Amino acid sequence: MKLTILDGHGLNPGDLSWKAIKSLTDDFSVFERTPAELVAERIGNSEMILLNKVCITSEILEKCPNLKYIGVLATGFNVIDLQACRSRGITVTNIPSYSTDAVAQHVFAFILNFANS
Repeated sequence: MKLTILDGHGLNPGDLSWKAIKSLTDDFSVFERTPAELVAERIGNSEMILLNKVCITSEILEKCPNLKYIGVLATGFNVIDLQACRSRGITVTNIPSYSTDAVAQHVFAFILNFANS
């Protein structure tokens, strides 16, 4: 299966290895950032894509008939045309509890800061 990461910089700004993900597939590509005009071209015949901020529209999906899975590496689905994915049988997932603990810790740090100011 071909896996393409469209905006790798958001997931890995250079301090991590792609080795574990790369070992899962025989065809793997990472693009640090993908401008809107290159999305369909970079997806090409990929069956799986991972992204964060790249928008996937119905028009892009028309050009990428092999696509079976979209993994959003964030909490929302706002960058994906979910209806178009459903009609094509494309599975879309996200990370629903991404940074939940960190946000709670940050809030309490602010509360303590304000209480001691």
